[in-house]
Amino acid sequence: MTKLSVNINKIATLRNARGGNVPDLLKVATDIQKFGGQGITIHPRPDERHIRYQDARDLKAIVHTEYNIEGNPQHNFIDLVLECQPDQVTLVPDAIGAITSSAGWDTVKNQAYLTEMIQEFQRHNIRTSIFVDPQLDMIEGAKKTGTDRIELYTEAFAHQYSLGNENGIDPYIKAAELANELGLGINAGHDLSLDNIQFFKQNIPGLLEVSIGHALIAEALYLGLDNVVNMYLQKLK
Repeated sequence: MTKLSVNINKIATLRNARGGNVPDLLKVATDIQKFGGQGITIHPRPDERHIRYQDARDLKAIVHTEYNIEGNPQHNFIDLVLECQPDQVTLVPDAIGAITSSAGWDTVKNQAYLTEMIQEFQRHNIRTSIFVDPQLDMIEGAKKTGTDRIELYTEAFAHQYSLGNENGIDPYIKAAELANELGLGINAGHDLSLDNIQFFKQNIPGLLEVSIGHALIAEALYLGLDNVVNMYLQKLK
């Protein structure tokens, strides 16, 4: 079964819109795990517009499944990850002020930098994953960095699937097949939803984990958080 890690950034966005502590981020993380979620993902950004750095610290005591921290490995982020000691760090090449992730790493051009960052996290027994586009040269480049896993950036698949083009998954299948051959673990995320997750899961060999936030939280507004978490779990079997 592919594991479901729930990204709770949007819960923090809602909380920060009014100030105070409603909704309570720590309670939501606790409840998601109680409902069956197999991991909690956060993506703190330098401006702390949703997840705050203190949230990352506070969640360490709450997350008993798998704790995944995503972000661009700049100085403050590196320090935060080493302090929090999550189970996994996912390296994402976000620009300052980006609304959301929009591309994977160029693992060829940034090979030396990524290798250095990965070695630093691995020295502290933190599993590493690199956010990548489904391009074979980027998968090969990721292997050379020494990373444990890749996370396939699935926005292009989700867009094509919404248009009725199931062939949009083809580059992801080829990327996953190569990753498996190279011994890289495979995660995936971005714009995955109840509509497309089962098709994606059924076609990607060796898919270990998906990280889903925006769609899951939006779907929960209508269907309820407990219900939605378990709907995803059923589709990921």
